[in-house]
Amino acid sequence: MPTAYGNFHDFCRDSGSSQATIPVCNLFKESPTRGGNGYGGCELVGITLSHGRHLANLGSILLCGIAIAASAFLILRSERKKAAVGRREMQLFLAGYIIISICEIFTVGGFPLNGGVRRAFSAVHIATVVATLWILLLNGIVGYQLLDDGTPMSLGLIFVSSLILFIGTGYIALDTGFSWTGYWNSTLSSPNRSYSLYTLYQLAPLVFIVVFFLLEAFLVLRILGEKKPMIYLGSAALLFAIGQIFQYVISVHICNGTHGKINGGLFETLFTLAAVVMVWVFWSSITEDDWPMPGVAGQAYT
Repeated sequence: MPTAYGNFHDFCRDSGSSQATIPVCNLFKESPTRGGNGYGGCELVGITLSHGRHLANLGSILLCGIAIAASAFLILRSERKKAAVGRREMQLFLAGYIIISICEIFTVGGFPLNGGVRRAFSAVHIATVVATLWILLLNGIVGYQLLDDGTPMSLGLIFVSSLILFIGTGYIALDTGFSWTGYWNSTLSSPNRSYSLYTLYQLAPLVFIVVFFLLEAFLVLRILGEKKPMIYLGSAALLFAIGQIFQYVISVHICNGTHGKINGGLFETLFTLAAVVMVWVFWSSITEDDWPMPGVAGQAYT
């Protein structure tokens, strides 16, 4: 039976065509970054600039700026919670999200760039998404205090493992976008079937998020015996899911309805930002000093 697993063409077509709001779409031959004319869907044109140029996704650019500022604020707020379990690990997650937001300005924001530069940013964007959501999953394990949080061992394991994922994913994305070895050239044309990038960029992050949710739900309900934090955790999951629905399902309808002025990518950025904030609120809510934590924690580095 034929399967659509690994195919990116329809996603790219429905998310803005030549200005698709999914970074992987910048790597293939249909993209203007490689001299293509788009994927044949509704064109995201955004606002008009001088000399016939367009800024396709101004809304996402502005929201990314807000996301960077909000994440930096949360990193500073985390610093005040000296006794909070997983403080450094949560700051690593927020730092990863800042890098994602910076990349998003130049990959799917429609910011005028040289094609090769946009492809390079896209590869970094994809790799950072995978690494950052891996860090999120590990944040779910940190609460169980299998290792003392904030120690060189804990932070080192998170950093090294996420770096391995970053380098591996980034290399595949770069080799796809620049055809250094030619190994991935079969993915460059429709239907743009890339099993490796699809698994790493679409499937693996989803698995990481689900495992994080399950780990944290068990920690809160069975170990801490609390219910209120589940409101924050559930809100984060719901907001993230809504963002993905806007990106992959509703986007083309918004684009057609607004004649290419905006599409679902704007709302995906908004709801993802809201989800990240709620993840931090959830983490903050379960690190109150008067709540019991599992295991016997040693002295963490601060």
